Amino acid sequence: MFRAGDIPDVRKPQTELCRMVADGELIRVGRGLYSLPDAKVGENHSLVEAVKLYHGGVICLISALYFHRIGTQLPYETWIMRQNRNVAPVKGSPVRFVYCTGDAFSFGVEKHMIEGTEISIYSPAKTVADCFKYRNKIGLDVALEALQEGWKANLFTMNELYAAVKVCRVQKIIQPYMEMLVQ
Repeated sequence: MFRAGDIPDVRKPQTELCRMVADGELIRVGRGLYSLPDAKVGENHSLVEAVKLYHGGVICLISALYFHRIGTQLPYETWIMRQNRNVAPVKGSPVRFVYCTGDAFSFGVEKHMIEGTEISIYSPAKTVADCFKYRNKIGLDVALEALQEGWKANLFTMNELYAAVKVCRVQKIIQPYMEMLVQ
């Protein structure tokens, strides 16, 4: 999958891409997104599409939980953390933005290769901390399930979780639940 701007040395990429789509050499996946007809599509394909459409974001919350196999939530939209509010999701697009800045944005970012595209996604510990930070958007039950399942699966240590919780400033909210884990 690629964007029109990803093609080097083409003077009129839009004209060339339209011709290639008409000839069946390419498939137009979405606005400004193209794919080869025989390209393999994996289970995380929606993450690739979202990252190609909205660069500069990090996959977070329910989408990151699903990627890390934490809990039972199935994302019906791709959740992206953004640092600035100057880009809005295209209407009808299955993408949802949440916003933060500074260390809360840059802490815990991991890079993964999916379908030949580098994807930024939060670590399991940061994802759990974000779930508590945005519990009003996704639900406290989702945050609690993420904490319990991530801990049981040994996806993070208590030190990693505490560092993420401190950056997200949710220590007082998560503390009673963290104490239950270690008992």
